[in-house]
Amino acid sequence: MRSKNLTRGILIFYWAALAWIIVFKMSLSFAGLPHLRNIKLIPFAESVIVNGHLDTTEIFQNLAAFVPFGVLIHALWDRKPLVGQILPILLSSLLFETVQYLFAIGASDVTDLLMNTLGGILGIGIAALMEKLFPDRWKLLINAVCILCGGLLAALIVVLIAANL
Repeated sequence: MRSKNLTRGILIFYWAALAWIIVFKMSLSFAGLPHLRNIKLIPFAESVIVNGHLDTTEIFQNLAAFVPFGVLIHALWDRKPLVGQILPILLSSLLFETVQYLFAIGASDVTDLLMNTLGGILGIGIAALMEKLFPDRWKLLINAVCILCGGLLAALIVVLIAANL
């Protein structure tokens, strides 16, 4: 039970950090946010063309950002069907994209929605593989890695805040 509560706490911290990174662009003030309201409905169209050149960096960043989300969701809800694990990932991504649009703080992009969800699914797959490889200790291993990475993320956030004061 303590392990599950720890995983929940890590997930809450991670989700909040993800919201700050994706929605608020790591900005410390609303004045620093872009004032842009745009919806990109064609997957992999505008989002991969930057200054007339193919740029897939953002696509892979979105994918990678949601992998830990999928890992943590599977660690908490490994008994739920796959759809029940994917749904919170999809809905979180949809929420982030919708908030960006409603508050005009970024482009809402269907590519982001797809890649975020795919990253979460990849994370679920990684956690399921860990469950198979380490059946008795996989959740402990996930929590240990997530605490280490969460600590690094927290340190990065503190450095960013300190550098912008």
